[in-house]
Amino acid sequence: MAVPDLSTQTTPGPLRLSGTARTALRPAPGAQVVGGFWHERRRINAEASIPQGPGLLETAGNLHNLRLAAGTAEGSFRGDYPFVDSDVYKWLEAASWRLAGIGPGEGGPAVVRLADDVARIIDLVAGAQQPDGYLNTWFQLTKGGARYTDLSWGHELYCAGHLIQAAVAHHRATGQTSLLTIAGRFADHLVSAFGPGPDRGIDGIDGHPEIETALVELFRETGERRYLELAGYFLDRRGHGLLGGGAYWQDRVPLRRAAAVEGHAVRQLYLLAGAADLAAETGDRELHAANERLWEEMAAGKTYLTGGLGAHHDKESFGDPFELPTERAYCETCAAVASVQWNWRMALLTGRARYSDLVERTLFNGFLSGVGLDGRSWLYVNPLQVRDGHTDPGGDKSARRTRWFRCACCPPNAMRLLASLPHYLSSTDGEGLQLHQYASGRFSGEAGGPPVVVNVNTDYPWRGRIEITVEEAPEDREWTLSLRIPHWCRSHSVRLGGQRLPAPAEAGWVRLRRTWRTGEQVVLELDLTPRLTEADPRVDAVRGCVAIECGPLVYCLEEADHQGGGLDRVVLDRTAPLSAEHRPDLLGGVTVITASGRRRPEGGAADWWPYRTAEPVADPAAGSRAAEDEPAADKPAADRAAADDAGQRLELTAVPYYAWANREDGGMRVWLPTR
Repeated sequence: MAVPDLSTQTTPGPLRLSGTARTALRPAPGAQVVGGFWHERRRINAEASIPQGPGLLETAGNLHNLRLAAGTAEGSFRGDYPFVDSDVYKWLEAASWRLAGIGPGEGGPAVVRLADDVARIIDLVAGAQQPDGYLNTWFQLTKGGARYTDLSWGHELYCAGHLIQAAVAHHRATGQTSLLTIAGRFADHLVSAFGPGPDRGIDGIDGHPEIETALVELFRETGERRYLELAGYFLDRRGHGLLGGGAYWQDRVPLRRAAAVEGHAVRQLYLLAGAADLAAETGDRELHAANERLWEEMAAGKTYLTGGLGAHHDKESFGDPFELPTERAYCETCAAVASVQWNWRMALLTGRARYSDLVERTLFNGFLSGVGLDGRSWLYVNPLQVRDGHTDPGGDKSARRTRWFRCACCPPNAMRLLASLPHYLSSTDGEGLQLHQYASGRFSGEAGGPPVVVNVNTDYPWRGRIEITVEEAPEDREWTLSLRIPHWCRSHSVRLGGQRLPAPAEAGWVRLRRTWRTGEQVVLELDLTPRLTEADPRVDAVRGCVAIECGPLVYCLEEADHQGGGLDRVVLDRTAPLSAEHRPDLLGGVTVITASGRRRPEGGAADWWPYRTAEPVADPAAGSRAAEDEPAADKPAADRAAADDAGQRLELTAVPYYAWANREDGGMRVWLPTR
């Protein structure tokens, strides 16, 4: 029997709001991705990425540690970090979403093996759990059982959070309670151990946020309010110096008063996702306002063009406003995953399109670049430039793709996001359906009665045409189909039954309200003309440079497409047109952008010193007037010499940034000088 393709299944998602949540939108009840760009990426995730997980976790020692903790193996703890259990839990979550919608007895050998692997690893987790619910192999095996003695660095609650999220996914995807029971026992232990009051012994927080959003989701799954209350406790105790008051841990100032994102990027983003969850479930306006304030500060001055986050290799942290270096950009893949999670929560909380704009930018660029086209190679960091003659240090922070990492947080994180991706594409508000991201598939919403259902057909992001056909709709009432118009889009058009509609975008949305008939088709056309993008002049690293974009995709130059390399000497001619061509034979099928430029000549022996005296700049207006009166043949000799030294004209070929580093090693750059 053929293996069923999960990308054609209706899948539950990692976020399920309670019935009393106070949000503008809710996740749509189900979505299917049946073709196109994201179908292919999810197919590779399902067939290549997820199946390799158990073998890699075995080789790295993660599963061995669980057996040691259970007393069924001999040896010593394997791994360099106290959070290696979390890699197991993230893989279990990814595998659970992969199994979603596949009933008992269905599927071929690959699905059977995956289900067996999930069951086997859940048994290992159960065996390692202690009688009171505690579970962390690092502390059980290396610290003599001394729990919660290193909350700054120990990651005990971080690991617990990933266990809870895996358990919720497994329960929603399969209906089984085996992993949920384990997670519930651990959560109950945490409720008894942490928090205010004389009956609880620990007033503390984990150095790595994650438990907050996991506890909220466990509350949503079980209805047990004590989990929601514990999440609120953890969030509000941060910023009061329990970890020493450091910005690295977001412990310098309480989140409610924070003016800027700071410290370790992934920690900050997971904390904010938990804060958005709490704001949604409690109606806390102060938390809501803090989320919006911090998002605006981050988006305006600390986000890369790719959606990547984290400017510093040191402490994997945010930099100062507009401190966005290119070749030393950190942009950890896990930060991109966390950004998608937080922005989706903010989109649901507020209904504002800007959050889904950043989800799109991050998914197509800063996130997807972390996953090799083969689904078996990864980037931990995602720089925007690799210089000519780059010496790669190897290890986790390499600019070359790696099969696995010593700190293997990113690969299973990417697996779980791709496996649950349909959840992030659409929403409903009781009045209709909102399409946040464009992918071929089937999407449904609520409109006060039976669900409304549409089919989407598109070759996005290679083409801007999105066809939406109504499959199911009530005949007796109006409902609204809302289409997001991306912030980068210069123009758009909407047609209904071939007739163009007046459809201005209001705050990023085109809203079409009517009594729809089954079979009616809306066609949205988004302008995908290639464009040049400039950064705010305060971004010193790229002043005087431009980047090439087309639709949601950021582009880059790779040495593989430019004979002789020398990308650091390339200068783009911004006056020349850009042209687009789809190349089905290249990098799994991509649209390339062709531009024009020059490659500056190499310096000669006399140019041993890379600095020179800056010449005075003439008044631009005077120069323009003089140029009008001066014959070309009479231009100063220095001008003619400068033109001769500019190098030979060069055709530049730009490929989507997400696809870089999938061929031979070499230089790469996103931002291109123009002089």
